Amino acid sequence: MSEHVLSEKSGGVLTLTLNRPEKKNALTRDMYQALGDAIDQAEFDKEVRCVLIQANGDMFTAGNDLTDFAAVNAGESNANEARRGGNPLLAALARAKTPLVAAVNGRAVGVGVTMLLHCDLVYISEDALLTTPFVNLALVPEAASSLTLPARIGHARAFSMFVLGEAVDAKKAVDWGIANAAVPIDQLRARAKAAADAVAARPPAAVVITKSLMRDGEAIANRMDEEGRHFAAQLKSPEAKEAFAAFAEKRAPDFAKAG
Repeated sequence: MSEHVLSEKSGGVLTLTLNRPEKKNALTRDMYQALGDAIDQAEFDKEVRCVLIQANGDMFTAGNDLTDFAAVNAGESNANEARRGGNPLLAALARAKTPLVAAVNGRAVGVGVTMLLHCDLVYISEDALLTTPFVNLALVPEAASSLTLPARIGHARAFSMFVLGEAVDAKKAVDWGIANAAVPIDQLRARAKAAADAVAARPPAAVVITKSLMRDGEAIANRMDEEGRHFAAQLKSPEAKEAFAAFAEKRAPDFAKAG
């Protein structure tokens, strides 16, 4: 495992902990690889009947490390790495059969939100704030979220989150069906672990089949591929160049410059 993704197995539950708090758990390529590998390997480990994802620090994750995106835009990396086939976490989420539980502390940004749509149970702290600012960065939704988020919360709400960057607090996240419950931060890990333990105690074959019946894996994989093509193209666009420059310079972007 990566030093920034800790792994612990106990009582049928594999706990994966994001451990880059000094960078707000922004996800690097190594972290995507570690998470994807762990979720994939859980499929073949008879001792693992549920995967729990949590994070150290005061923030679940700031999303993708923007230095990686900027490197792609500058031609220093391959844009295809943003596609489903090039992101081990997204690929693993698409094909995951093992139940996934998330414990979200504080803010979750971008992929930190879209990965929750692949989790079977989601618990968030009462101070949680979820944002998907893809369009603000001149990008498009990923992780099949253009399919799963509107299906979960409706088109208008999803469009507002994607295009206007609307932040969703803990109460809305629960009311809209993104999360199961909002709990005090000091109770979050215990609540999520209890839920993961309860899943792990159920008959595993019945659980896996139930999850598979509730998901259209082919549609999810196809949408990830479609999103990935657009995402890779947008990463190389003049719009993205302006968005990343504005972020680095701590100013508002002027997309008229990107015409």
